[in-house]
Amino acid sequence: MARITLSNLAHSYAGNPKDRDDYQLKPTIDHVWQDGEAYALLGPSGCGKTTLLNIISGLLVPSQGRILFDDTDVTGLSTAARNVAQVFQFPVVYDTMTVYENLAFPLRNRGGKADYVDRRVKAIAEMIGLTADLGRRAQGLTADAKQKISLGRGMVREDVSAILFDEPLTVIDPHMKWELRTELKNLHREFGHTMIYVTHDQTEALTFADKVVVMLDGEVVQLGTPVDLFERPEHTFVGFFIGSPGMNVLPASVEGDTAYVGGHGVPLRRDLGHPGTEGVEIGIRPEFVRLSDGQEGLPVRVTRVEDVGRHLVVRTDFDGREVNVIAPEGTSISDRHNRLLFEPGAVHVYSNGWIVGTKGQSASGGGKA
Repeated sequence: MARITLSNLAHSYAGNPKDRDDYQLKPTIDHVWQDGEAYALLGPSGCGKTTLLNIISGLLVPSQGRILFDDTDVTGLSTAARNVAQVFQFPVVYDTMTVYENLAFPLRNRGGKADYVDRRVKAIAEMIGLTADLGRRAQGLTADAKQKISLGRGMVREDVSAILFDEPLTVIDPHMKWELRTELKNLHREFGHTMIYVTHDQTEALTFADKVVVMLDGEVVQLGTPVDLFERPEHTFVGFFIGSPGMNVLPASVEGDTAYVGGHGVPLRRDLGHPGTEGVEIGIRPEFVRLSDGQEGLPVRVTRVEDVGRHLVVRTDFDGREVNVIAPEGTSISDRHNRLLFEPGAVHVYSNGWIVGTKGQSASGGGKA
């Protein structure tokens, strides 16, 4: 296992990048990912997740910056020299080999003793549900079975610095996805490998990882625990991307401990001074919004109520903008419920996308650091 340090990192596929738009990974990424933790790289397609993973694995050399495993600079080293295992989006298996031989190959290639190889292969085969197929050739198996072999090959070694997964469950059926995510998490708890898992699926990221790295347009916009991302999104994109439905974001102005949305006051948890007027928004998750039939709060019109089993998702309209509410199952919704009340401690203020008080923001305004 290894502590992974990303130092002053950036990457461009253009031969001579002239500005930030030419970079797939924007200058600069500086992070230390701790030994033995499980990380998920989460974001939409094209945000730079796989580029960053390939730089960590050694498949790409960054345009600038360094990669360190513990205190060793591995920037110029091959994947083999870095001693990492990587599982790709689509199956990579040896069709002429049996399932057993495929799983055993990484261990035999490194001189593993026969009894140890046999023990590890059988343990991993049971974990991925392929015990009954160990004697079958891979060529005749389905795509999801082949991907399970790829997963098994990535996890069979115990001596790797890190295990890297690039959207490995894409071709796996939904039920098996849940089982394999659970097994990956169990494997991590048991052996403590440093794991990095690329996905665009928030459920996969939040259920797998100790820390989630949220990316947008080649930048890391937040690195934190699933609880961090839910309770304190540092960027409006994180609030929107994490959660179902995502965070409500509304243009606002702020004066001290009150935000004003369309002229209506919304109490805040603390005095934020005057964070400017351009690009100021408030964000609040639907879980912390409630409908009221009183005189206070934001005036809205209920447009739709969706019963999703455990709770209701209430869609409301405020001046042409949708504001979502999560209400307990069984809540009675009527035309009289035409006001929204926000829990003050759950209202966040953003300036140009970034939460006030972080990323170079202050109560007096400012830009992203």
